[in-house]
Parts: sequence; structure tokens; C-alpha cells
Amino acid sequence: MVVIPTVTGLSTGARLLSGPRTIARASRASPSSLPSLCYLKKSYYSPQRRSVLPARKLVIRAARTESKGVSLGFRAPNFELTEPLTGKVWNLDDFEAYPALLVMFICNHCPFVIHLKKDIVKLSNFYMKKGLAVVAISSNSVVTHPQDGPEFMAEDAKFFKYPFPYLYDESQEVARDFGAVCTPEFFLFKKDGRRPFELVYHGQFDDSRPSNNMPVTGRDLSLAIDCVLSGQPVSSTQKPSIGCSIKWNPGGKQ
Repeated sequence: MVVIPTVTGLSTGARLLSGPRTIARASRASPSSLPSLCYLKKSYYSPQRRSVLPARKLVIRAARTESKGVSLGFRAPNFELTEPLTGKVWNLDDFEAYPALLVMFICNHCPFVIHLKKDIVKLSNFYMKKGLAVVAISSNSVVTHPQDGPEFMAEDAKFFKYPFPYLYDESQEVARDFGAVCTPEFFLFKKDGRRPFELVYHGQFDDSRPSNNMPVTGRDLSLAIDCVLSGQPVSSTQKPSIGCSIKWNPGGKQ
């Protein structure tokens, strides 16, 4: 049986600048309900080269949590986090020169993240060449999940050849400031001139899950990135990402 835990609301660190976002929560959305106005021929997502995977008998027993609670227009909060692989400290200003920034909350052990890891790397490589800045953050407690600690993060980043920095949020304050609740969770920000990064997409990678036999395409996220990089509006109809809940420190605030 899949357990769906109760998810708390946003922390005080999150700043909301616009009205509520619209989220399509239907399990199966028609193609017309997803952003299509800025589909590009050279997009990462290409249905012509994707095929349906054969049915597999795979059961994932993990708590499922939906990304929610953060409104479009939300300004990217500042952060200062260390990259375990290199020891370098990164902050939001390091991405100031880029027109768009993708912030991903992931971890090592989550089956929902493992299901997407290779394609996250492929998508990131594709769009980083087009000007997208990408950063991944792990905020999981090492008290309850030591396999998500800095040493293992560095090994994971090296093994999968992450083209983006994979940062460790030891205090979990950055996750709270972003309003992140699950892994994977995707925040796509755009930047207009000197204005701060503003959230334009907070949704799923695609419809694929570890046990639903749907191919991984990156459709939803790649369409949003295409819109941002081509200067076109991103549809406000966005399906939430689904994954494991962030593992908060025992006894800490959530």
C-alpha cells in the first residue's frame, strides 16, 4: 500500500509575489492541456525518437508527496551551499548572468529520483549548452538517511557525471526557503535584465513514474524551458512533481 503523508505549507522564508498558480491534477492530461505554444523543433523532447517501454512488473513502496504551495512569480531565495564533489561554495549570485535557472531538489536514494537521473543529466546537458543554468540540492537528513550524506553525494555526482553542481543543504533551511517538500522537485526561474529570478514553472519532469511503465521523456519540463529560452510565456497549467518526501531532521522544524 502506498502511503501519502500530510505535507505542511510553506515556510516563512518563501516570498509569494503573484496569485495562486493553476495545477492540473488529473492523472492523465490531454496533450492540449499542456504547454505547446512554444514547442521547438530542436527541443530536448522529441516524440519521434521515443518509444513506449515494454510492461514491467515493478512495485515501488515509498511515501509519495506532491510538490505544492509555491506560487508562480515567487522570487528565488538566496542560498550559500557547498558542493561536496569539489568543496566549492555556491550562491544565487553565481547564476546572475544567466537568463534562466533550474533548481532541482534531489537525493541519492529516492526511487523517483533514481528513475530520472540519467535523463535529468541528458536534459541538463542539452539545455546548459543553450544558456540554462542548473543546480541540484539535497536537503535530506543524514541522521535518518546517511546514504544521502556529502560523501555519497560526491560519489553520485561523479558516477552520473552531473554537469551541474550538486549542493548539500545540511541545515535544511534552503529547502524551507524554497518551499520544497519532495524529491525530485523542479523550480524553473527566468530573469529579465536586472530583475530577480522569478518562478515560471514548478511542476513535473514528465508523466513517467518508477512503476507506471511510461517512458521517460522530460516532456513537461523541457517544454517549459523551451518557452523561457525563446522568450515566450510558460503555461500556468502545470502538473505537480511526485516523489519521496524530503527527510527532515528528527525533532527539527519543518
